[in-house]
Amino acid sequence: MARIVLASASPRRQELLRRIGIEDFDVRVPEVEERFPGGLTPPQVVSYISREKADAAAALCTPEEIIITADTMVFLDRQRLGKPADEADALRMLTALQGRRHTVCTGVTVRQGDRRLTEAESTDVCFRPASQRELLAYIRTGEPMDKAGAYGVQGKGALLVERLDGDFFNVMGLPVLRLSRMLERFGVSLLA
Repeated sequence: MARIVLASASPRRQELLRRIGIEDFDVRVPEVEERFPGGLTPPQVVSYISREKADAAAALCTPEEIIITADTMVFLDRQRLGKPADEADALRMLTALQGRRHTVCTGVTVRQGDRRLTEAESTDVCFRPASQRELLAYIRTGEPMDKAGAYGVQGKGALLVERLDGDFFNVMGLPVLRLSRMLERFGVSLLA
């Protein structure tokens, strides 16, 4: 099997690769400015950035290596919610999300040499109504500070989620079922 390179510093993505049986992989993180053209839909935005990351990572890899990149964003009413700048920004985001539905989109690219495949996954998430006291207590855990939308569904942020429609792992930052199907097209079968 070709060597797999995860072009992401995300510990959650690294954990998810291990969970699906990819134990031996390299992490190489290219420098990429996350800019995108205007007028794109949420799935197009994350796909565009994922492709840019894969193209930048290709310079750090051999043509035989299989590169995996991903970009995850949270969208509320088509407005992008990135990582919070500070606790006040986290409170602003969480207040906007509470009691409402939003969408988490992840673009995933698998690249080997000049061959590149990019797909996007979207998951709808409904937050329960929460008090400001609860949101502040969550922010004090520090968990929201490095996550798009200011929450982590795999941690205490799960206590804010009422319902999820779609791929749970997508909300963590890597839609593993979609990725496994993409890898099969590059000769990597995770259940064989």
